[in-house]
Amino acid sequence: MNVLSDEFGEFLFAALEVLAALFILAIGLVILWVIVAYVIDVTQTQQTIRRNYPVIGRFRYLFEHVGEFFRQYFFAMDREELPFNRAQRSWVYRAAKNVDSTVAFGSTDNINGPGRVLFVNCAFPTLGEDAVTPQPVTIGSNCKHPYTTASIFNISGMSYGALSKPAILALSSGAKSAGAWMNTGEGGLSPYHLEGGADIVFQIGTAKNGVSDLEGNLNDEKLIEIAAHPEVKMFEIKMSQGAKPGKGGILPGEKVTEEIARIRGIEVGKDAYSPNRHPDINSFDDLIDMVNRVRNVTGKPTGFKMVVGAPNQIDVLLSAIVKRGQDSAPDFITIDGAEGGTGAAPMSLIDSVGMSLRESLPIMVDKLKQYGLRDRIKVVASGKLVTPGSVAGALCAGADFITSARGFLFSLGCIQALQCNKNTCPTGITTHDPKFQKGLHPPTKATRVSSYINNMVKEVGIIAHSCGVKSPRALSRSHARIVMGTGRTQGMDELFPELEPIKITSIK
Repeated sequence: MNVLSDEFGEFLFAALEVLAALFILAIGLVILWVIVAYVIDVTQTQQTIRRNYPVIGRFRYLFEHVGEFFRQYFFAMDREELPFNRAQRSWVYRAAKNVDSTVAFGSTDNINGPGRVLFVNCAFPTLGEDAVTPQPVTIGSNCKHPYTTASIFNISGMSYGALSKPAILALSSGAKSAGAWMNTGEGGLSPYHLEGGADIVFQIGTAKNGVSDLEGNLNDEKLIEIAAHPEVKMFEIKMSQGAKPGKGGILPGEKVTEEIARIRGIEVGKDAYSPNRHPDINSFDDLIDMVNRVRNVTGKPTGFKMVVGAPNQIDVLLSAIVKRGQDSAPDFITIDGAEGGTGAAPMSLIDSVGMSLRESLPIMVDKLKQYGLRDRIKVVASGKLVTPGSVAGALCAGADFITSARGFLFSLGCIQALQCNKNTCPTGITTHDPKFQKGLHPPTKATRVSSYINNMVKEVGIIAHSCGVKSPRALSRSHARIVMGTGRTQGMDELFPELEPIKITSIK
């Protein structure tokens, strides 16, 4: 027994000696790091704080980096954060997980805030048994292959490249399950878009990824090849994006894998910058020409996506269409608001350029009516529409369809880490690093995407029923009031009254 005790004592003493040596070594390394850091800081000329406060000044940059996470989880109130607050994200999370989305006690939102949309409840709401599901709408009825869908809420343009393989798979499968469409974004058509089986809107960006020849020009043979996929239902020419009007797509080189480079027709590992506009579109007449070319070649509905800069731009566009005749018109127009998001863009554009969707959407709808084109051209609304109230507001303004990008990122598990422009997304959504991607399980997330869509339509329906109509598509401007700067509300139909029709002679 004494022998065992002596051996254990010797072992314990040796272990303590090792720990002491490691501690001394660690202290020595810390001291060495402080000395090296001190010398580096006082000799460098790039950062004033580090030069004036060597070593200690480094913590300023650390605190600045971690500060956004502390604000998000510990300090910010439920309605304070931007671009999306905790209350908005929480609703999407609950809808995607298909759990109870009711809340107790009262609203935490400021219902008196200027610009807020409040809905006009009816004294005699629609009974549940009288409610009807959204009716199908046909886009491009004059096309060889028109597209008919009942889906109100769909996935906006997010490319394979900006998003990871498992994210694209989950979105495609979830959209298929819910009967929604999925926009490819400007990165071309990947196998993962098709694998899920969803209806696809192929977006032609300014770089024409996937449909260009070696010189970067639009290629009819490649358009035919894309259109041959039965899943591809429509084509969308991307003129501009809400978060960055006048700026093309940006894909950092660290995200350009061999597969992505092959799909897009770009170089591996190099930053991919799309032109800030289509080089071959110099006027609205050129735009109409491209719409008709794509539609004639593919036989499928074709439209375009734009950010409105001023109402007179719409007049110029619609005048050009009317002069050419209604047959030349795009089958749909996607209006993206300045509040829209992106994976990477200059802050100067994100903060300061373009009209908001709240203002531009009703103007576009009214002018389409004024020029006699409303029945011919369907309107898709995009721009920070992630909750039932925002979607219902866009339907009241006159949108036929809604698309969302960031709402679906939240449904996949996005935590708003603001790492989209890097390859370090912690949820595996916007990264191609296998270490992060392994946490995103496509089948599980596909179910959440589908649940998000279904619960969105359900709750927009609840708003519609409260307003006394049977279906979300029956919502109109008479069902919405907007809070003005005085705190009083004004009807959306009063703020945006119908315009007098304009007669323009068509070119025969």
